[in-house]
Amino acid sequence: MSRGSPQTNGICKRFHKTLLDEFYRIAFRKKIYHSIDELQADLDAWIADYNTNPPHQGRWCFGKTLMHTFLDSLPIAKEKSMAT
Repeated sequence: MSRGSPQTNGICKRFHKTLLDEFYRIAFRKKIYHSIDELQADLDAWIADYNTNPPHQGRWCFGKTLMHTFLDSLPIAKEKSMAT
C-alpha cells in the first residue's frame, strides 16, 4: 500500500472522525484548556485508552484491542521485511 493511496487516506480520515467525535467534541464540552500541554496530556491518555482498552471490530482485529492486534502482527511484519 503506497503512501497517500485512497485506502490509506480512508483509514486516516476514519481515525480523524473518531478522534473528533470521541475525544475533541467531548473534551471541549467538559473542560476549558489553559494550555496546549493540558490538551496534549488528555489526548495522550485518550489514545492510550483507545489502543489498549476497547475491543475493536476492524478488519484484522477480530474483537481484540488495537494494541493486541498490532503486537500479534509484529512477527508477520518482521518476516515480510526479511523477505525483501
